[in-house]
This record gives sequence, C-alpha cells and structure tokens, in this order.
Amino acid sequence: MAASHLTSQRTSDHAVWNRVLALHAHVERELSLALQRRHGIGLSEYRSLEHLHHSSTSELRMQDLADKVGLGQSSVTRLVGRLETAGFAYKDLCPSDKRGVYAVITDEGRQRYQAAHVSYTEVLSSALNTFTADPALGPTVQSLRAAHS
Repeated sequence: MAASHLTSQRTSDHAVWNRVLALHAHVERELSLALQRRHGIGLSEYRSLEHLHHSSTSELRMQDLADKVGLGQSSVTRLVGRLETAGFAYKDLCPSDKRGVYAVITDEGRQRYQAAHVSYTEVLSSALNTFTADPALGPTVQSLRAAHS
C-alpha cells in the first residue's frame, strides 16, 4: 500500500511539475517577445539589468551575476559584452583583486531597465491572467498566486 501511494505521489508531482514548466515556457515566450519588440533586449539582458539596478553598489561580480541570472561564466561574459555594446553596462576590475571583474550598470542601462520593467510587469500580469482561464494551467496560476499572498 505504501509503495502504491508513493508511486501515485510521484505521478502527481510529475504532472504538477509539467504544468509549471508549460506555464513557465508560455510566460517566458510572451515576456521575451515583448521585451525584444518594445525595448530591443532579451530576457537575460533584462534580468541582468534588474539585478544590477537593485544592487546597492550598482555592480555585481560577474560570477554573482551569472548565478543570479542562471548562466555559466562564458555566457554571462557574452551577455555583459552585449550590454556594454548597447551602453547599458560596462566591465570593471576590482581594485583589490585584479582577477575580480564586475558588471556595472550605466545611467542609460537604468533608464532602459525602468522602461522595460513597466512592460515586463504588464505582460507578466496579462499572461498569467490569460492562462488563469486555461483549464490545464489555470489551477497552477491560482496556486502560485495564492502561495505568494
């Protein structure tokens, strides 16, 4: 009996997780399209600017930024390179440790983040509201919103 309950729980967990993943994929796609069309940046750029914007020093070690955005070291280096080319951030060396490289947000990066943040929150709410009506994803959205309340 215990093994049957455990199998049932695992099947249920798998189904719940698949719904979370489906919801995540749909919402990420909506956010990505909106940010690219309206602000010329991708989700990773937006999230990097967000973390830099909210940093008390306006900068983060590249490895810390990579961890926060969920990227590897080489990917975050390329991402910060794109932000640097766009004028939204720049790389700086740590004065006490020449191996420590920081990403620093610029004023233009702050402005782009603030404009994009308005779109991000609007599209996120709209997408979640839309998926609330979906019979398969609606209960997941409602559960996530209830857990945050």
